[in-house]
Amino acid sequence: MSVKKIAIVGNPNVGKSVLFNALTKQYVVVSNYPGTTVEVSRGKMNLDGAEYEVIDTPGMYSLYSITEEERVTRDILIKERPEIIIHVVDAKNLERMLLLTLQLIEADLEVILVLNIMDEAVKEGVSIDVGLLEKELRIPVVPAISTAGKGIDNLKKKISEYDKKRL
Repeated sequence: MSVKKIAIVGNPNVGKSVLFNALTKQYVVVSNYPGTTVEVSRGKMNLDGAEYEVIDTPGMYSLYSITEEERVTRDILIKERPEIIIHVVDAKNLERMLLLTLQLIEADLEVILVLNIMDEAVKEGVSIDVGLLEKELRIPVVPAISTAGKGIDNLKKKISEYDKKRL
């Protein structure tokens, strides 16, 4: 059984690492990306009999990288070709974060969009039609509050469904 890769990407401070910890719940390897001072965390997750390497990437705003962090994340996506990309966004700033989602989709990557920090979005009066967003983007969309563990089971279900669909 080969290990499949999942990369967690998104802007800085959207909860990527919290989500990473919720998915892996185990031994984590943090290492500097070769030739940089940028840290990349890697962990393992078992789901429905499949083993995954989960990669917590540095924050990025665009695939058209400018910063060292963005270059590292882009290199991971291009060179390692993870089977699934989990794009984590701050739900209350969805509109501004969808540019990266669209770039990932246009790059022909298998994307699952996680609308994180939903509790704050709701408090600010932000309403998101998840079904419509899924339909328009043609990718799975998962609302979440990763700090409270909400949405994690649904995300795992979407990962499993996505992976089975690819076989």
